[in-house]
Amino acid sequence: MSEQKNVGIVIVSHSAKVAEGAADMVRQMVGDSVPLAAVGGNADGGLGTDVGAIMGAIDKAWSESGVAILVDLGGAETNSEMAIEMMPETRRDRIVICNAPLVEGAVMAATEASGGSPLDAVRATAEELMGG
Repeated sequence: MSEQKNVGIVIVSHSAKVAEGAADMVRQMVGDSVPLAAVGGNADGGLGTDVGAIMGAIDKAWSESGVAILVDLGGAETNSEMAIEMMPETRRDRIVICNAPLVEGAVMAATEASGGSPLDAVRATAEELMGG
């Protein structure tokens, strides 16, 4: 588990390649200052999302400051909500799903997190992209 104090970022896509590509873009833009995990595809390697894999990604990106999740489509959001519900109760209130475009939101959230901003600010920054 990470000792990082910056908010962690989890990218959840129906496609493993999309998730990995978005994470690669985040790493190139903010480096390793933010705990980051990407997960995509179903358990069989096809398109979809997997609750257990999302839980693993949350663990990988875990920070005591919390984790912001970026998702691509409705099923990714639903399975992310299920993953949050299945996390230990002490963590649930420090995990949020951002209503933001996947790639742009992940980059903006990670940029905000890299400066040490709290979870609410990281989420708000990502969600500004939906405002106009």
